[in-house]
Amino acid sequence: MPRVLLIEDDPSVREGVELGLRRRGHEVRAAATGEAGLAAMAEFRPDLLLLDLMLPGMNGVQVCRQVRDHSQLPIIMLTARGDDFDVVIGLEAGADDYIVKPARPEVIEARIRAVLRRLDDSPGRPAIVVHGELTVDRVGLTVSKAGRPLALAPSELKLLLHLSAAPEQVFSRQQLLEHVWGHSFHADARLVDACVARLRGKIEDEVGSPRYVQTLRGFGYRFGPL
Repeated sequence: MPRVLLIEDDPSVREGVELGLRRRGHEVRAAATGEAGLAAMAEFRPDLLLLDLMLPGMNGVQVCRQVRDHSQLPIIMLTARGDDFDVVIGLEAGADDYIVKPARPEVIEARIRAVLRRLDDSPGRPAIVVHGELTVDRVGLTVSKAGRPLALAPSELKLLLHLSAAPEQVFSRQQLLEHVWGHSFHADARLVDACVARLRGKIEDEVGSPRYVQTLRGFGYRFGPL
C-alpha cells in the first residue's frame, strides 16, 4: 500500500485521517507543521503527500512549492473551505487534487487511488511519440522538449498523455475530470484549468498562443493540430 505523509495542524483531523488510512493498510507519517513535514519527507520517502493548506508558520502553499522545486511527488491538498482563493492558489502551486474537509475516509482513499493509479492505461499505442519538439515516452513516462527533460507533476503528465493520445480530439472539462482525475461526479473544473495552465508553462514556447494544448472556447481542450 502507498506510504502517505500527512501534514495537518488540527489534532482531531490529523488523528482521524491517520487512523482511517492505517485501517486501510497505509503506512502513515503525520506532522503538525510544514517544517516538520518537510523534515520527515527525506527519511520517510512517501508515495503521496496529504497537505493542509492553512498551516501555522510555513503554510501549505509554501510547502507545496518547496516540494515541487525538487520533486514530482503526488500532492492532495486539504482545505477547510471550498473557497475559490484557497483552491486556486493551491492548484497553481502544483497540487494534483484537493479535498474539502471534513471528508469521509472512503473519499480520501478514492482520491489517493485516483492520483496514484497507472498513468497510461491505453495499450497498443506507440511507446514513444514525437509531436514537434515534444517527445512523449508513454512507457518510460518521461517527456522532453528539444531533447531537454521536463519535470511534470503526476496530474500534468496524465493530462498530457491523455490529450496527446488523440490529437485534435476535443475533450470537455468533465471528460478530463473523469479520465485524468478519476472523478465520476460533476467535480470542480478548476482542477483542469489550473493543470492546463501549469502544463502550458512547461511545454509551450508562448503560453498565450499555445501550440500543443489548445482551448476551444465553450467546448474544452485538445492537443494540436501542430
